[in-house]
Order: sequence, then structure tokens, then C-alpha cells
Amino acid sequence: MLDEIDKVGSDWRGDPSSALLEVLDPAQNHTFRDHYLEVDLDLSEVLFIPTANVSETIPAPLLDRMELIRLDGYTEEEKVAIARGHLLKRQVKQAGLKPEEVTVDEAALMKVITDHTREAGVRNLERELGKITRKVATKVAKGELTPPVAITPDRVREFLGKPKFDNEVAARTAVPGVATGLAVTGTGGDVLFVEATATDTNGQGSTLTLTGQLGDVMKESAQIALSYVRSHADELKINHDSINKSFHIHVPEGAVPKDGPSAGVTMTTAIVSLLTGRPVRNTVGMTGEVTLQGLVLPIGGVKQKVLAAHRMGLTEVILPKRNEKDIDDVPQSVRDAMTFHLASRVDDVLKHALEPASTVKSKTEAA
Repeated sequence: MLDEIDKVGSDWRGDPSSALLEVLDPAQNHTFRDHYLEVDLDLSEVLFIPTANVSETIPAPLLDRMELIRLDGYTEEEKVAIARGHLLKRQVKQAGLKPEEVTVDEAALMKVITDHTREAGVRNLERELGKITRKVATKVAKGELTPPVAITPDRVREFLGKPKFDNEVAARTAVPGVATGLAVTGTGGDVLFVEATATDTNGQGSTLTLTGQLGDVMKESAQIALSYVRSHADELKINHDSINKSFHIHVPEGAVPKDGPSAGVTMTTAIVSLLTGRPVRNTVGMTGEVTLQGLVLPIGGVKQKVLAAHRMGLTEVILPKRNEKDIDDVPQSVRDAMTFHLASRVDDVLKHALEPASTVKSKTEAA
């Protein structure tokens, strides 16, 4: 087992990845020579299992000698089962308690998962359960609690404090110019918001400002999105005066680096939402690469992105048409709870993502 192989580096002390090239190659490792012991070793019958958080930092020649098996994030139901059958028992034992002295019901576990540990795995979930059991043990030792102690959803805040996460999609997308995208990070899928605003040029010419620590590919996606909207203004029923303004696109949580082409549809939707005054529906998340012709190209990480949307309470996901086959990778329980819209062009995305123009008009008239 080679743990964290994506952290292997090379410097003046040596280059482990070069040695691993021979170690992991079945065509060569039957005569591997250990230069420290000065002996020949037959490694051809050894099964090597490296692990990594991200594959991008593994040297390309080394990655080429591996068969990549991706392990995706858990659903909420799977996390509850893992916590109930394994994590909680271990934390109760480590806290010096007996199994009958503290119980955490499923509703409380679900509250911990959704409000305190929004993640792909269960590492932080175990930490939070450890906090609960240690605080229970402390209170029992002080005589403040008498076993058995039952942890219910109402008591989670007593032991873990205020929630760390809340469902902010509805609040974020309540105004035009904000769209909900889906991304893949080193810890699994995640939901990101793309915000767009426009200002007068003041005689300086139309400009595009990008913020949020975006990578080069993501910056190009923003430029493509704006170019598409400008060239299709008539079809999108956008006033040409609005198109010639200066635009600012921001992806919040600027301390987190972001890159990749899959935010193209999200950026396009945010710009169209801003210029048409039609907010993005707060139940929808989207992902896909956009071309200048308005085609929606396939992307990777569909399972992780859908699981992230499900964790955030979204009920609809817009995916590229060519990613339809990847929906089979999503757990059945999540598929049953989600509605998938398949898009081959930007028009398909906008049809499902934006509030109908008639709804926006009626709301404006009522106000």
C-alpha cells in the first residue's frame, strides 16, 4: 500500500517517482535492483495499491502505469449507516463510555451530517461524533448528566454549537445574475455560485473583470460565455445597450483556487439572467462546457457533482446530453430524488435554468 502517492515530489534529496516507475511496471519489476541493499528483487508478484486525493499532481509517466479507480462520495443515507455501525461505536469507546450510556438517533446523525460536516467522506463526521461523546463523558463525570444519555436533533446544538452550514441556494439566487454551478474538488463534489454584474463603460470601452482566484481555463470559459451572449443577443431578447457594458464575473470563496471548463454553462446562465432580469431557479444546479457556437460539451465527475447537488438540497441538475450514460453511476436513492435535464445547446440550459419571463413580469407588476 502506497499511501498519498500524489504527495511524492523530487528535490536535491532524490526523486522517488523515478524509482517507482520501475517498481510499478510489470515488464521491468521482476529484476528490480535495490541500490541500498545491493540486491535484486522480484516484484512481479506484488500487488501495489497507491492512494491519492487528486490525480492531477501525480507525475504523468507514473500515472500512466496505474489503473485508476475512482471512489466517489457517500450519500447521506450511507453516512448514517457508517456512523451508526462503526464511527459512533469507536468514539463511544474512546471517550470511556459504555455503549448503553449514550445513544444518537438517526435524525440526530442526519442533522450532524447536513448542518456540521458537509463533505464527500466521513472524516469530519467522526470528529463531530467524537466531540459529542467527549462532552457527554465530561458531563457524566461532573454529575451534570445521568446515563443513559439520548442525543436527539434538538440536543445536537447543545453539544456542537451553531450549525456550520445552511441551505443558501435560495438566498443566493433570489436576484438576477447569480447561477448555481457544480464542481469537483480534491474532497469530492461541491456547489459553487457564479455572480455577474454590469456597469457603464464611462468611455473606457467594454471590459471583462474576473475574480475569485480562477484558473486560465475557467477564465477562458467566462470569455466564451460573454462572447456567446453578445453574438446571440437578438435570440436571447437582450437589449444591445446592455451588451456593450463592462462585466464583472465573480466566483465567491476567493481563497479557494478554481479551474476547469465545466463552469461554462453556469457563467453563460448568470450573464443571461443578469441581462434579461430573469432569476435562476433555486432548485437547479448545472454543469457543462460551452463553445462559441452554443454547444454544451460533456464533462467529468458527474457522480460527485450530483451528490454535491443532493447534499445542498437541489432537486434538479442540468447535464450535457453526452453525459447521459454517466447518470447510471449515481446511487439509485439519489436518482429517485433528482430530476435530470439533458442539454445539447445553451438554449436547452436556459429553458430549464431561468424563471419564465411571464413569471418575472407578473412579480414586477405585483410589486
